[in-house]
Amino acid sequence: MIRKHSVNLRGHKTSFSLEDEFWAELNGIAKTTGLPIGALLQRIDENRDEDTNFSSAIRLFVLKALKAQAEKR
Repeated sequence: MIRKHSVNLRGHKTSFSLEDEFWAELNGIAKTTGLPIGALLQRIDENRDEDTNFSSAIRLFVLKALKAQAEKR
């Protein structure tokens, strides 16, 4: 299921829609890296291409992290 999430990034409220599976993986990445979810989301936002919306940037970040994890196996 896709759910809408809200976050405050650098003093600006923003929202994004994300499938539960991506949200769960994102939280797992945050836990593994020791970053609060807000800090991880801010990092993703700061590093995304201008042409990529925030929801897509999060999905691409999770995909990249999972691929890197799979390559280590």
